[in-house]
Amino acid sequence: MDLYEYQGKQYFARFGIPTSPGAPADTVDEAVAVADRIGYPVVVKAQVKVGGRGKAGGIKLAGDSAEVRAHASAILGMDIKGHTVGRVWIERSSDIAHEYYASFTLDRSAKKHLCMVSAKGGVDIEEVAATDPGAIARCHIDPVDGLTADTAAALVAEAGLHEEARAQAAELLVKLYTCYVEGDCDLAEINPLILTTDGRVHALDAKVTLDDSAAFRHPEWEEFAATETLDPRERLAKEKGLQYVGLDGFVGIIANGAGLAMSTCDVVEQVGGKPANFLDIGGGANAAQMANALEVISSDENVRAIFINIFGGITRGEEVANGIVEALGRVEIAAPIVIRLDGTNAEEGRAILAGRASDRLVSVPTMIEAARRATELAQGATR
Repeated sequence: MDLYEYQGKQYFARFGIPTSPGAPADTVDEAVAVADRIGYPVVVKAQVKVGGRGKAGGIKLAGDSAEVRAHASAILGMDIKGHTVGRVWIERSSDIAHEYYASFTLDRSAKKHLCMVSAKGGVDIEEVAATDPGAIARCHIDPVDGLTADTAAALVAEAGLHEEARAQAAELLVKLYTCYVEGDCDLAEINPLILTTDGRVHALDAKVTLDDSAAFRHPEWEEFAATETLDPRERLAKEKGLQYVGLDGFVGIIANGAGLAMSTCDVVEQVGGKPANFLDIGGGANAAQMANALEVISSDENVRAIFINIFGGITRGEEVANGIVEALGRVEIAAPIVIRLDGTNAEEGRAILAGRASDRLVSVPTMIEAARRATELAQGATR
């Protein structure tokens, strides 16, 4: 679960990470009241879970209540990359001397936590990595050992942070690591981490992604979930217990298993198609699961063909095929469907599907052929 900036800063505060004084506001009058309380000048910041707010006009400096009223009026309701602004964060303005970058995430290949620190903050870290990779200090951290104060100090020095910022930055880095680990984050990022003109180091922004699988340890996360804005497709999938991520393509994808679903997306791209989603129905593929998946896929008006990619393991092929046939009787589907069924008793399953074969329901034996056929049907439908 991704947090809004203001939620991330509130989360940071629980672990003693310094941030600028501020508060959220849902209306223009609330924005003015917050600004009057914390003191001018302030920054009015759109709260959306997408980058590019500044370029879109979603971050404005205000020197008095009239400017806050004008900026909040313009920003609330603004559309930023498809996200409508429903809340702003009013924050005391900071006099910035230097901008840095700091983050913690998991490096799955190394099976360790990864810390990155850079003296080049305020821009996308991907851009820094591409243009000046040496500007990023990296350190893998064994979860058993954790991050020590000495390692944090060495990191900020290696990254080239200014001498006057290093002691505070190292101390803050240890706190950020504690937030990342004890707060069960997938990502804890500060960009920019700033040194002010009066010598203080604090987080000017906050990007926090929480690990959903740890939610049982954090009943307080319910307040974050209540503000989560889901894509209508993702909301429907969540209600039905499906693992779904909406994409912007035209081939709907259903697979049993996250790894197979990701591979299916890759193969569709390989043959010239564009996945409309990632949908994992889990280890089984019974009629109820398949009907739910087809309902979610069909709710996306951009889907022009559906690719069902099932590998039968414990669930046998004929059970999968019967589940698909029964599901098709429950859900009205406009798009043609291509099915690839493999694994245990796949031949029996294909025989069942053959009895329902048509130009709208096609069974194909291999993954690459099925991806190609689904893409051809989808592209034909868009002509």
